[in-house]
Amino acid sequence: MPGVNQTSVDEMLRDAEAAAKAKVGGIILFGVPETKDATGSSAWDDNGAVQKGVSALKKEIPELVVITDVCMCEYTDHGHCGVLKNGEVDNDATLELLSRAALSHARAGADIVAPSDMMDGRVQSIRASLDGAKFTDVSILSYAAKYASAYYGPFREAAESAPQVGDRRGYQMDPGNAQEAMREVLADIDEGADAIMVKPAGPYLDIVSRVKAETGYPIAAYQVSGEYAMICAAADRGWIEKDRVMMESLLGIRRAGADFIVTYFATEAAREL
Repeated sequence: MPGVNQTSVDEMLRDAEAAAKAKVGGIILFGVPETKDATGSSAWDDNGAVQKGVSALKKEIPELVVITDVCMCEYTDHGHCGVLKNGEVDNDATLELLSRAALSHARAGADIVAPSDMMDGRVQSIRASLDGAKFTDVSILSYAAKYASAYYGPFREAAESAPQVGDRRGYQMDPGNAQEAMREVLADIDEGADAIMVKPAGPYLDIVSRVKAETGYPIAAYQVSGEYAMICAAADRGWIEKDRVMMESLLGIRRAGADFIVTYFATEAAREL
């Protein structure tokens, strides 16, 4: 992805300062650990990359909203979003680990934790863990409608999180199924989510619109790596005007009902605005 790199904490702070100067409202952190294992134990390491990043951000740029991605795929040696049992993801065994990670992020100072794993019951488990530790003000942005999409490829390469065996269609959603999205969204709202994420954004604007219309809940949409990479690639070939297409794509997501957008174009788009 052009312009997108793994960074150290000090490099991340420079990127975050540029984002804050451009009036970006917040950033989301993903961690790439030094070591990976079967359970993804680096995810709840209080000295991990995300935890250090959050702490540095809240110290240096306290006005910037800090969201953390809560998932196991970047931390497990097999690349799946939960622990494996007999080659399959064990939903219930994963919940405790996700809660540990979210709690570690909260201790570091995260404003919002964003579980992206698609395990059933994770919002309730994380909420209980946060509340039990007196982090009642830490919000949960749930990736409630996350599809098993081919648009994630560039991110999985950048974050070193592609599954080593199999795929994620067993716990992410079928791209042809809109009704399941609503069931997942309503379940996460019932469990205590403060906001809902639809991912990807562009190919699923009907889902963004429907979720907003039927729930009235705060809705985020994630313009994922494949969407970003296609726009950049076409612009590099002179086929499109990058800035115009970038802004039009974001406008379409906003028009569909998204209250805020997660995008790799954030700083660039904020400068245009």
